[in-house]
Amino acid sequence: MRGYLCLLAFAGLGACSVGPDFTKPAAHLPDAWTDAPQDVRSHAAAQAIDAQWWRQFNDPLLSELVERAAQANFDVRTANQRLLQSRAARQVAGGDELPSVAANGSYQRKRNSAVGLMDSSGNSGKSPFELWGLGLDASWEIDLWGHVRRDLEGADAAVDLSRAQRDGVLLSVAAETANDYLRLRGTQARLQVARQNLEIARQSRDLTQTRYDNGVTTQLDTANAAAQVADIEARLPLLEAQQAHLVNALSYLLGEQPGSLGARLLPAAPIPLPPPRVPVGLPSQLAQRRPDIQQAEAALHRATAAIGVAKADFYPRVSLGGGFGFQTLKGSDIGGWDARQWSFGPSLYLPIFQGGRLTGTLELREHQQQEAALNYQRTVLGAWHEVDNALTDYSAEQRHHAALEEAVKQNQIALANARQRYREGAVDFINVLGVQRALIANQSELADSSTSVSTNLVQLYKALGGGWPQPAKDL
Repeated sequence: MRGYLCLLAFAGLGACSVGPDFTKPAAHLPDAWTDAPQDVRSHAAAQAIDAQWWRQFNDPLLSELVERAAQANFDVRTANQRLLQSRAARQVAGGDELPSVAANGSYQRKRNSAVGLMDSSGNSGKSPFELWGLGLDASWEIDLWGHVRRDLEGADAAVDLSRAQRDGVLLSVAAETANDYLRLRGTQARLQVARQNLEIARQSRDLTQTRYDNGVTTQLDTANAAAQVADIEARLPLLEAQQAHLVNALSYLLGEQPGSLGARLLPAAPIPLPPPRVPVGLPSQLAQRRPDIQQAEAALHRATAAIGVAKADFYPRVSLGGGFGFQTLKGSDIGGWDARQWSFGPSLYLPIFQGGRLTGTLELREHQQQEAALNYQRTVLGAWHEVDNALTDYSAEQRHHAALEEAVKQNQIALANARQRYREGAVDFINVLGVQRALIANQSELADSSTSVSTNLVQLYKALGGGWPQPAKDL
């Protein structure tokens, strides 16, 4: 009776866990994000971030592609499988909390030595005999020092880490899909600019040829006009190839064959514009939103729990074991009360000399935790830099875009005047050619800038950990 009371006392100690308890690390972030200049069209606002930020572009096809990618993308599906693997590993680790019970059965036909120590059959080794066995065995380790609990804590942290990694993949895929779509629309806008200017260049070439035929201009003008047409025509194949590559890139993100989205994407559409106000949330919310910060926190939690496991290895380990079954020399006696056998009792394991293995393991785990803590601080600081840079790039590109719009407007006026004066014979064609080249360059830059304004907004939301489409079945 006294032995059982001692075992109960040992079991009561199972409430303690050695090693440090994990505390959520502080994320040192500013009180507010840098304010954008007031001379831009789309302003950052300290409002809650829309988790479906891609819908702010008001482009149904863009929203459809982003949300389809969350279901079909191979990287997302792989990350989902890794999350399921971590949950299965947690289930495996959880088995150590409960007793293990196993059934066993055996049958042997054997013959013992006639000159050995003992022949349990009573035949003195003169003839073979049968041995039948059937029983149940159970064992349970009393978690005195929290070895199992710390191990489970680490497994839970590993699940959190896998989930954050999956969310990071979802965010990256959503941003990449939106970026490729916006770049596709930007390429189509450049194609439209090139085709419009090609038509203008052909009209100028025809006009120059007519004036040359009438003897009022030189072959220099006709050659320059023809060269301008050829120069613009040379740009079209490269832009069309870039368009095809972007269609393929979007098809790949959605796990589809090359060109499978061409029927829906090749009809040109305007570049989606950002909303007038862009909610960016508060810096204090960044650590809860960004998947990479969540990953770093989970990794730190797992490393902290591992210290507890390593410390628990220094202490005794007590297990309870027992068994009940039957053993007989005749199969007909199996299950009979006289054939019963049982056992029950504790076992103790106490490490005495391990050659420095336990000490080295503990030191390793402590250094791994320190590394994880540094990685968390680095990740938070890196996120702060990314947000600050993204806000700067977004506002700067808007000012760049406004200046290009004015340049295009003035070049269009200049080209119309130059062509009119060329018809009147007041200027040489070289003046028309120079203005048209400047217009083409500015229009192409404006299309690129329009694309950059929208893609910079995507990058801003990615830096803010703005949100991502949820899988059809949340894992």
